[in-house]
Amino acid sequence: MNPSYGLVNVWDQGDLVTRAVLLVLLAMSLASWMVILLKLVALRRLRAQSQGTERFWHARDYAQGLADLGADADNPFAALAQEGQKATQHVRTEQGTQEAELHESFDLSEWVTRCLRNSLDDSTARLQAGLAILASAGSTAPFVGLFGTVWGIYHALMAIGLAGQASIDKVAGPIGEALIMTALGLAVAIPAVLGYNALVRANKAVLARLNRFAYDLHAYHVTGARVGTAKPQKAGA
Repeated sequence: MNPSYGLVNVWDQGDLVTRAVLLVLLAMSLASWMVILLKLVALRRLRAQSQGTERFWHARDYAQGLADLGADADNPFAALAQEGQKATQHVRTEQGTQEAELHESFDLSEWVTRCLRNSLDDSTARLQAGLAILASAGSTAPFVGLFGTVWGIYHALMAIGLAGQASIDKVAGPIGEALIMTALGLAVAIPAVLGYNALVRANKAVLARLNRFAYDLHAYHVTGARVGTAKPQKAGA
């Protein structure tokens, strides 16, 4: 390839719009890969945290179960267990008071369900954070690259027309150079789309585990036994 053509030449010879398109594509690529790597690390940590749910149910008491789940601030499984405990204690405390409040119309099951659902909604929001960046990059990067290509072809044809030279070497070089923008747009969009689909699927698996754990916690705090156990235990254990 002629060394006078290429990505470096696009930057050197490009105008403000061309350089802005290159910078936008670079920013999209960096943001996409950053989100993908951070989410992969977070999902790996969540899978390790989910292993503590079985240790929780085999603990001697609720306090020991919470300790087995871990004290991480970003552990959604521990947050569920804590919310369930707080909801049960709150209802029992309010039942012994004389002051009537709006939430007293909820029974134990409804109040525990509400608190667990709020915790699940918070965990879902944290899992989905950053996915909008991947969706935006995957859907707009090809069009940004195409805009750069159209802009480059326009300026290349204008330069050729002013020079009065229409030979194949004078046309093919600038036109091929302008197509680099489209290739860059696809190079940004493809990893973003693949990463988005993979993270959405992994998030669904984590949310399924969270929902199962929340269902077991609800049954325990309401009936005193985990779903599927033969002998119920006291809810206050």
